[in-house]
Amino acid sequence: MKVMLGLSGGVDSAVAAYLLKKQGYDVVCCFMRNWDSLANNDYLGNPTVDNNICPQEQDFLDAKDVADRLGLPLLRIDYIKEYWDYVFSYFIEEYKKGRTPNPDIFCNKYIKFGPFIDFAKKNGCDMIAMGHYAKRVDKDGKTYLYKAFDKSKDQSYFLSQINSEQLKFSLFPLGDITKKEVRKIAEEQNLVSVEHKKDSTGICFIGERNFKEFLKNYIPAQKGKIIEINSGKILGEHEGVYYYTLGQRKGLGIGGVKGLNSHGFFVCKKDVKNNILYVAKDKEDEHLFTDEAIITSMNYFNEKIKDGEHLMVKFRYRQDDHGVTCYNLENGDVKLVYDEPYKAVTPGQACVFYRGEECIGGGLIDHIFYKGKAKD
Repeated sequence: MKVMLGLSGGVDSAVAAYLLKKQGYDVVCCFMRNWDSLANNDYLGNPTVDNNICPQEQDFLDAKDVADRLGLPLLRIDYIKEYWDYVFSYFIEEYKKGRTPNPDIFCNKYIKFGPFIDFAKKNGCDMIAMGHYAKRVDKDGKTYLYKAFDKSKDQSYFLSQINSEQLKFSLFPLGDITKKEVRKIAEEQNLVSVEHKKDSTGICFIGERNFKEFLKNYIPAQKGKIIEINSGKILGEHEGVYYYTLGQRKGLGIGGVKGLNSHGFFVCKKDVKNNILYVAKDKEDEHLFTDEAIITSMNYFNEKIKDGEHLMVKFRYRQDDHGVTCYNLENGDVKLVYDEPYKAVTPGQACVFYRGEECIGGGLIDHIFYKGKAKD
């Protein structure tokens, strides 16, 4: 079986390539380049803008080194326009509405498991593979997505919006091993360009940025008031409500307000219309909590949620699973009633549903409530 692997220049996809070859697959590697800092006006907040070689090109050289060491062919393809049109434009528009989108999820849906699959088919491949920590499980004629064995690295959250056909065409070689084992394999196989390389962080295909400064490239700064929500006291000035997210503590610039800084401040509300950022002075303030939510843009791999079903959800990657009872609405949305109030549930972020180890699918947090009152 011929498989096209997305080889990123990182250790995960490198070891995935090795494992596929070891298992007897006919492996073709492909490096995707989806971001061009110069073309996309990515200057503010970019720590690599003056580097002699851009990070994407260094990643390509690392990918080429890995492919050469494994004796595998390496193709290269650019999806810069597609990434801008289908991922980044949506990302910016959501921020302008005061919401907090997750570009990694849409990058998977519209790039890695979208046109990349078409490219693989055109090159005679039967499947694609990625270095994601997730499990593909086939049973009773259906394909399911499960959490990875290494729960600290599980990335099923980021795959929650790909469709069932994309899932059926995909392999995840790292689903049953740990990150520690991955680095050990890279060392044993002398994949020297990536074996000790740091995990990529930041925005998918863009990388680490000073996030506030980065957004200023696309959303102009607009100063406004920071108000403590309980006292109504003006604590300072922000540069634009778009640049902050619910639950955020660092980077508010109000740590020195006398008499109110013993516990720090947490963003609890963004009033986009009036350009006001509301904060609470205590991490247990009720304004940080919600107990119900409406989830839209639902995507299922197989069976839909049963009305009144109790499931576990993730509201953000790396956060603990949280118990909810689900109610199907007539328009296809899902209403969640939490087992207990939860902090910093943020409109625009993904909500991903689990039955035990199985990832059922996911949607987007659209509206949030606390004690019967809308909070957005």
